Amino acid sequence: MTVQNEAPVQGAKLTTGAAAKVKSLLEGEGRDDLALRIAVQPGGCSGLRYQLFFDERELEGDVVNTIDGVNVVTDRMSAPYLSGATIDFMDTIEQQGFTIDNPNAQSSCACGDSFH
Repeated sequence: MTVQNEAPVQGAKLTTGAAAKVKSLLEGEGRDDLALRIAVQPGGCSGLRYQLFFDERELEGDVVNTIDGVNVVTDRMSAPYLSGATIDFMDTIEQQGFTIDNPNAQSSCACGDSFH
């Protein structure tokens, strides 16, 4: 797994594969004004749930990192939960989709959709 932007950052980082997938999805949307927003919201069976979505908004206190040409935005409340987290994209016969390796997660549910 290759992680771009080795400088210390707040919020999450993308691997090269995840950045390529985000670029591909943005091209499919036909928009270059969107950023990948990563947030942590209450919910799920372990207490907190990840949210990844495209966003055109800029909120006060946002942490913005540009990784391989992709703007990754994290709101100020979510940034501490995601500091040091790495987002990858898996495309295998067993799994397809974005995965999050978060060193701040003490535990996660069996489906991997939420954490504590």
